Amino acid sequence: MNQPSTQSASAENMAKVVYVLYLVSLVFGVTAIVAVVIAYINREDGEPWLQSHYQFQIRTFWIGALYVMIGSVLSLVLVGWLILFFCLIWLVVRCIKGLKALETREPYPNSLGWLF
Repeated sequence: MNQPSTQSASAENMAKVVYVLYLVSLVFGVTAIVAVVIAYINREDGEPWLQSHYQFQIRTFWIGALYVMIGSVLSLVLVGWLILFFCLIWLVVRCIKGLKALETREPYPNSLGWLF
């Protein structure tokens, strides 16, 4: 197996940090903003398979923000709580799948998708 270069290894580590920050944002919401900033800064770094992770992470932030806004507004009529719960599960699944693909050094499958 090829050893990644120092720059590539650093970019991989930053992608892992972004996934972890998204998971931590379930407790401390501000870490999601830090994570998306890191993803935007590093999206051009690394090989194409790694860039797919950064693209996926950026989309995760913006799609998640949309889901949370919709859920928050609709929580006034109770259905929003289900949407917010779905958003929680959605984020966890996306991060775990992303970490798994990152560990095997594969691009994220369907990085442009809206669901999982």
